[in-house]
Amino acid sequence: MTELIYYVAASVDGYIATPDGGVDWLHGFGEGGEDYGYHAFYASVSAAWQGRHTYEKCLDFGEWPYAGKPSVVFTRASLTSDRSDVRFTRASPAAELARATADGHRRIWLVGGGALARSCREAGIVTEYIVSVIPVVLGAGIPLFAPGGSFAPLQLLDSRSWPDGVVQLRYRPHSSPSEGETA
Repeated sequence: MTELIYYVAASVDGYIATPDGGVDWLHGFGEGGEDYGYHAFYASVSAAWQGRHTYEKCLDFGEWPYAGKPSVVFTRASLTSDRSDVRFTRASPAAELARATADGHRRIWLVGGGALARSCREAGIVTEYIVSVIPVVLGAGIPLFAPGGSFAPLQLLDSRSWPDGVVQLRYRPHSSPSEGETA
């Protein structure tokens, strides 16, 4: 089974970016050498998925942050890239997951944004959520998940905190209890 992991940083009030898609509020965290498990996580995935807005914001970073890993960009727009490791799709997340599985991918990073995360959650294909809560309040912005959708209980797998106030929460979708089990 191919795992799809939503690995993301969010403000205490649940935003992954400012209203204009900015992530400058993340600067200052990890500057003391702490990577909050990022490098180990990145080494564990073989591909990255993102929506168009996240992709366009990544282009502003200068160096492509997912070099060497195939990146799938979900979009309805007609986009092109000179990078051989970037592919654009209009397919559903479930169809792309089937393709990724056929291509041999076993762990995929769902980078974001909130609309794609919601679509993947609604499709029932997110296998794990790793949310690093950053000790800031943005007040407005792009939410962790786009509004709407159905109720989705999660089961806490692990939590970890750092002296700078960052708390990382690891969840998986909560499955319904089997016959004879109690919740």
